[in-house]
Amino acid sequence: MKARLLLHDFPKAAKQPVLRQSSALCFRIKRGRPKVLLVTTRKSRRWIVPKGWLIPGLSPQETALQEAWEEAGVSGRCNGTRLGQFLHLKHHSNRSPTLCLVDVFLVHVRVLSPDYPEKSERKRKWFSPKKAAQKVDSRELAELLRDFKPYTH
Repeated sequence: MKARLLLHDFPKAAKQPVLRQSSALCFRIKRGRPKVLLVTTRKSRRWIVPKGWLIPGLSPQETALQEAWEEAGVSGRCNGTRLGQFLHLKHHSNRSPTLCLVDVFLVHVRVLSPDYPEKSERKRKWFSPKKAAQKVDSRELAELLRDFKPYTH
């Protein structure tokens, strides 16, 4: 799926460049059914997938794995193929919002650590893909979640 660049949905950001981020759609198979892991944002406490700015020296896939670790305590495997993209409007306290195009990479969760860098700042929770799609704000991310077909490495 390709992100539909509907800039009229983001009027405050439409005159700024679109920046890139990477995200991890973390999943596991429990009793034969897929589950996906969502985390809350730091300030508004909305449900999202772990994501962040591209990290210098890391590929987009490696950035997704790093964000999964920092935000959710996930150690896992990524096959490196981009699942899709979605648009995200990043709000800032001291300037206009930034429009981000977020690449989504599947991460098969091997270990979920009880201790991780952003543990005190976020909640994490497993959902069915259908329920996760209902929890996120992004229509495009919700579509990726609804269409999610798990694989294993």
